Amino acid sequence: MKIAMIGQKGIPAIYGGIERHVEELAARLSEGGFDVTVFCRPWYGNKSEVKGEKLKIYKGINLVYLPSLKTKHLDAISHTFLATIYAMFGKYDIIHYHGVGPSLLSWMPRIFCRKIKVVTTFHCIDRKHQKWGFFSRLMLRMGEWAACKFAHETITVSKTLQQYCSEAYDKDTAYVPNGVNVNAGENYPSSPSEILEKYNLEKDKYLLMVSRLVRHKGAHYLIKAFQDIRKNDASFSGLKLVFAGDSVFTDDYVKELKDLAKDDQSVVFVGFQSGRPLEDLFLNSLAVVHPSESEGLPVAVLEAMSYGKVVLASDIPENMELIKDYGFSFQNKNVSDLTLRLREVLVRHDLLEKGAEARKFVMENYNWEYVVSEVKKVYLGAK
Repeated sequence: MKIAMIGQKGIPAIYGGIERHVEELAARLSEGGFDVTVFCRPWYGNKSEVKGEKLKIYKGINLVYLPSLKTKHLDAISHTFLATIYAMFGKYDIIHYHGVGPSLLSWMPRIFCRKIKVVTTFHCIDRKHQKWGFFSRLMLRMGEWAACKFAHETITVSKTLQQYCSEAYDKDTAYVPNGVNVNAGENYPSSPSEILEKYNLEKDKYLLMVSRLVRHKGAHYLIKAFQDIRKNDASFSGLKLVFAGDSVFTDDYVKELKDLAKDDQSVVFVGFQSGRPLEDLFLNSLAVVHPSESEGLPVAVLEAMSYGKVVLASDIPENMELIKDYGFSFQNKNVSDLTLRLREVLVRHDLLEKGAEARKFVMENYNWEYVVSEVKKVYLGAK
């Protein structure tokens, strides 16, 4: 079966939950005998180790690069348009759109290539994100409608989103969550961590947030709460706060964050990380904080739990699906409550035990083998 995946920025994943999802899914489908093509944007990494050339095949996945108008509003939709045209003439069996924005164009293969089956994955209610203006929110709302109305099959990554699609669009969707690697952290090398040495970090002496630095992820709430704790309690003077992530057309917001942390050596920005450096950051952290205002099913939270880390997250339904019984929560957007709950987590003596329980939970319910088997069922059942 020949599959085209459209909507992601590209792979190998440098950052972004959708990109990580697509990479893991596509690699396993390819390994299982599917012919998978992932459409990539030229600016999103994807360099080989030989002469800096772009990768053409990665883990058995065909990579096709098409241009985009690299602006906040036109990058995704311009690339999706070209990728859709390419796929419509590529004799694919299935076009799989990732995200409601790209799904806005799912009508094209439905109308002009009726033999191609269209699948969409509803990753998040993107119109809730603060970076979008009125027109963009309207288009994203139309993308939601298109994802539910034009696709032969629609996948939702959380039960919250599944319920939303049922109530808002009268659409029965296939619930297929994001996944984690079952061997996360098991083959951890004994050699010193370069990234910890580079940023002067010590094991169990820093909190970690892994996310794109966009406003709806709530990093500003976390900086304020962290600084309140350190200011009012000398016992936390040696604690640091690490942000693994960077701007995505949000330079003004990143500047705002760095201004909040100005002259504060305890707040550390390490940029986007992947591979061994990201694994090191997860495994050596004391706990992970995820103060996001809006999510689909947060990959960063799943990854943290897979490494046996306790997560403190905002109490939005999508986060609570994961941490209700296996982590800690605070009232969304409430800095005072975040400060209080963060202090409670920091003084606990059972973080290792709670982390082990969290790891067991996600390994049993969110492993990639299960996810891929469910996606295969969707592909084979698309009609």
